[in-house]
This record gives sequence, C-alpha cells and structure tokens, in this order.
Amino acid sequence: MNSRLKSKHLRPWKSLVVYAALLLAPPSALYAVESTAQLPSGAQMSFLDNGVVKLGVDLNHGGAIVFLSRGGGENRINNFDLGRQVQLSFFSGPVPFTVPGQQPAKHWEHIGWNPIQTGDDFKNASPVLAHENDGRLLHVKCQPMQWALNKVPGDCTFDVWLELEGPVVKARARLNNARQDRTLYPARFQELPAVYANAAFHRVVSYTGSQPFMKQPVMEVPKATGKHPWSFWLGTEGWSALLDAQDQGLGLITPGRVHFTGGFAGQPGPNDTLANSTGYLAGLGQEILDHNISFEFRYELVAGSLQEIRDRAEALRKKALPSWIFDHDRQGWHSQNASDQGWPIADGLEVRLDQNDPQLISPHTFWLAEDAPYLILEAAFQTKQTQATLYWQPQDQSAPGKEHTLRFPVIGDGRFRRHVIHLAESPAYCGALTRLRFDPIPSGEAEAWVKLKSIRLSREP
Repeated sequence: MNSRLKSKHLRPWKSLVVYAALLLAPPSALYAVESTAQLPSGAQMSFLDNGVVKLGVDLNHGGAIVFLSRGGGENRINNFDLGRQVQLSFFSGPVPFTVPGQQPAKHWEHIGWNPIQTGDDFKNASPVLAHENDGRLLHVKCQPMQWALNKVPGDCTFDVWLELEGPVVKARARLNNARQDRTLYPARFQELPAVYANAAFHRVVSYTGSQPFMKQPVMEVPKATGKHPWSFWLGTEGWSALLDAQDQGLGLITPGRVHFTGGFAGQPGPNDTLANSTGYLAGLGQEILDHNISFEFRYELVAGSLQEIRDRAEALRKKALPSWIFDHDRQGWHSQNASDQGWPIADGLEVRLDQNDPQLISPHTFWLAEDAPYLILEAAFQTKQTQATLYWQPQDQSAPGKEHTLRFPVIGDGRFRRHVIHLAESPAYCGALTRLRFDPIPSGEAEAWVKLKSIRLSREP
C-alpha cells in the first residue's frame, strides 16, 4: 500500500469539539447515543441496532461508519480525523493527480487519484447523495472527495449497504466511476475497506499459516521495520483483527481475499474515539479501475472475541479450489506489459499482447499443490507463437522462483480450446501456494491477443 498512510492518518490535527448528533432517519431506525463524546464532531447519525451490536454512520461525512459498539459498550471506531473511520478508499492514475489551479502538496504527489468516503485533507466532508434506513438495511450513497486536494469532488460515487447479524456487520460496497479521463491506468492496491479502531485494540492478529481452518494458533503481525508504517501479510483464513489483551476487539473478514495490510501506530491506551493512537486494517486487492467501472466487493466486521471472528470466517469459507470465470469482470486479475479491452468485461477477458513480456497475474489466494495437480484453462490465442508459460508462487516467497514454472503448447488460430496443464509434472509444484502468473506468449507480438473464459485449479484433468 501507499506510504501516504502514515502522514494521512497520523497527522497531529487538533481534536475537535464534539456536538450532539442530529437524527435524520425514521425513529424506528435511530437511537440516541449514550455519550456524544463517542462521535466525531458535528456527526449526523443513522443507526442500526439488533440488541447485540449497534452500528452508526455519519451522514455529514459520506456515510462512513463512525460508531460500532457491543452490548451497549463504548464505540470501538477511531475518529481522530477524516482519514480514519471505516470507509472506502480507491487509487488510480495519474500520479500525481491535479486539477486546473490545484496541485497536491509535495508529500501527497505519490497518491494519485484517491477519492475517499469521509472527506479530504482540508477537512471538507464528502456529501451524502442518498440515504435509506428501515431498521434492518441501511444504504448510503456519497460523492467522495479527492484526499490530497482542497474541496475537489471525486468523479465517481460510492454506495454502501449495511445490515446486522448477531455481532456481525455485513457490508456490500460499490465504486461507480464517471471519469472524463479515459486512460486505462495500471492496477493499484485498493483498501477494501480501510478500518481504524481505538488504542485499546492494539494487537494486530491473524492466521498466516499453511493449515487454515484446522484450529491452529494465530499470530500477532510483526510491526513494520521500513519507512512504510504498515505491515503486509496473507491471512489464509480470510480475516485479520485488532484486539485487546483479552482477545476482544474488531475483526475484518474479506470473503475470497487473503491479502491484508495494517498495524498499530502510537501508544496503547483507553478506548477513546478521538485519540490519535490507532490500529489499522485493510483488505487488499490489486485492481484496474476503468473510467466507467462499477466495482463491487463485500466485507464483514465482527465486534467480538477472537473466537467469534474465526468462527464467522470459517462459516464463510469457500471449500472449492480457486477458480475464476471471466463473464462479467476481471475476477481480481490484472495485467503487466499488456492491456485488455476495458470495462465492461463481457463473455471473456480479451488481452492485447503487443508489449514486451506480457503477463497476467492472479489475486492472492491459497491452495495446497497436492489438492490441485491440474489447471484448466479455457482460452483462445491469436498469435504466431506456440508456447505459453504458467508460474506459481509459494506461500513463503514474494514471487515465483525460476523453478516454479511450466510451459505448455498453444494453437494461435483464435479458436477457444480447453487446455489442461498437469502442474504436478513439475517437482517444484508442491506445498502451500498463493498466486498464479500466466504469460500467454514469451514475447510481445503485434496484433496478438488472448481471450480468457475461465481459469481453475482442479483435482482431475
């Protein structure tokens, strides 16, 4: 992720005076907060409450989640500044991102295009465009602000749908782009979503081993040692959490995603929503955001114990081997030294292969080689070349090694075929694996392309 997080989210802004919340939704959907000191300044709240957890969004700041408590307890969400909360944040080009008459500050130049849900670095709030709350389902639509610029609305909108189930907040989120800039910028890491908890929850915990859902011990994520303030890890059970010494806190579950970033900044302390010290988590996806894309994802928050968080993640577990069907979107894959036809994706992902060393890279996932000796590829190739290459990434490495590769023949006549690659033929195909890289041809070729219908790992040919 971007190193901007440290300065963006930890800048020592003066805490604001807290005012009473204004209630806008129907009385059945709204409840008074025990203390306005648990809310950000000037909050205009809409709540859901199922008797187990209480969730609140701030309609004066993009509808971001600013309140979450368990059993009538204190708010667990950090609201020190407009870069905290639980909120959506997306990244794309150009880098730097400018508008006529405005340039980002030097320390924000690397951020690029970055609309976020709550507001910008100059304390301008993102306006809410729509809000519904029937006491069971809460929906907000906002126009986010560009973080690094002063009062510049993003050329997009965000939608979020929230509902409660026991101690769980179930969320569906969508980015709706409407950019005039039609450039297809490279994939960037996205915060899916960004989650900030109070200083009481200072332990960053996940399961990162090779035996997910086997009741193995969890680990505390080591603090980052480089210039970047946050750590990165693969949580192979699809969750990470910010916990106190009693294993209570806030869990983030990202169904289908295992890549996380986060950490703790400052000093452990009381459960104070306006304190500077904070824990941070984000589910990560490396995504291309087209000028007109509708990009949707789901996540869950659990206000509870470590055991409750793990149990919920296991209930959402997908037991099938990783597979990707390119009917409607890129399925989390992105290209390097290649470009596809752009959004919308329909009836397959077509990628032009006219640049040097074209590559397609999968999202982070998890499987054991022994469970998936085959890969099935449904694709059509238009090329004069006759070989494609597949790479796999071991869990304990940051990229495939030279030995983690297998070549297979292709016919470049533009017709769809089912390609069966026997991965287990390679002695290096073994153990816990986390990612695929697919090189359709060894070198770039004018007018060459590949169109993918599906890629899946399999026990059988």
